[in-house]
Amino acid sequence: MSLSVQIGLLFALATAFASILGFLLKYRGAIESPAIEWRRPVRTSLALFRSRWYVIGMAVAMGSWGLHVTALALAPISLVQSVIAGGLVLLTVIADRVFGLKVTRREWIGVALTATGLAFLAATLGRTGEDSHSSYEAGTIAIYVGIVSAAGMAAWVFASEDRRGAPWMALSAGILWGASDVAIKAASDGLGDGVVGVLLSPLALTILVLSLVGLVVSSRSLQIGDPVPVIAITAAAANVVTIASGPLVFGEPMPEEPLGVAVRILAFVLVIAAAALTPPPLPREVQPA
Repeated sequence: MSLSVQIGLLFALATAFASILGFLLKYRGAIESPAIEWRRPVRTSLALFRSRWYVIGMAVAMGSWGLHVTALALAPISLVQSVIAGGLVLLTVIADRVFGLKVTRREWIGVALTATGLAFLAATLGRTGEDSHSSYEAGTIAIYVGIVSAAGMAAWVFASEDRRGAPWMALSAGILWGASDVAIKAASDGLGDGVVGVLLSPLALTILVLSLVGLVVSSRSLQIGDPVPVIAITAAAANVVTIASGPLVFGEPMPEEPLGVAVRILAFVLVIAAAALTPPPLPREVQPA
C-alpha cells in the first residue's frame, strides 16, 4: 500500500470521529429548534442556526467534510468508506474507555464484526491500495449518481412526519450524501486539488445540491426520530453507496479468484453491518432506560 493511500486512510479515520461528533451536536440543536416544514424548507432550515448547538455541530461537520475530501483524494473510495464505517465502532470503544459512556453487548459484538471485516479487507487489497483510483468515465458517474439520487428521493417520498418516517428520512439522507461523496471523489484527484479542487470542479453544483438536500432531510430525521438508529441508518446507507462505487465507477480492481471476491464482499458487508449495529452511544443521563 502506498504512503499516500495510508495517509488518506488516517484522514478517513479522523473523518469518522468528526462526523459522529457533529451528528450528535446537530441532534441536540435540531430537537430544540422549530420543526422543518417541507412547504418552507429554506426558511425553516435556517431557523436551526438559531441554536448554538446546531451551529457548533455544523462547524464540526464542515471540518469533517474537509477531512473526507482529503481522504477521498488520496485513497480508493471503498477503503476510505470502510475505515469510516469501522471508525464508528472505534469511537464507541474510546467513548467507553475514556469518557465512561455505557457500551452494550450488542455494540461490543459490532467491534468484533468490524475487526473481522477489516482483517478480511486487508487480506484482499491486492492492487487496490497502490493509488487513489480517481479515474472515471463521465457517462458512468452521471448514470450512477443519477440512479442513486433518484433512489434517495424515493426514500424521502415514503417517509411520514412521525417516528415511523424517521428511518426512511435517514435512509434518504444517507443515500443522497453517498451520491455526493461519489461526486466529491471524482472531483478531488490529488491532495494538491483537495477542497479547492472540489469547489472549482464542474461537479460542484451536483455536490452542493445533494449535500444541502441531504442536510435538510437529515435534520428533520433527527427531529422526529431517535438519534442512535437515525445516525446508524444514515451512515450505513452512505457507506453502501460509496463502497459500491469503487469497482462500478472508479475501476477499483477486484480479486481475480472467486474466493477472493467472496471474501472482499463479505468484508464490506461485515464492516457496514457493524456500523449499523454499533452506533455511537449517548451519555448515560439521556440514554433510554
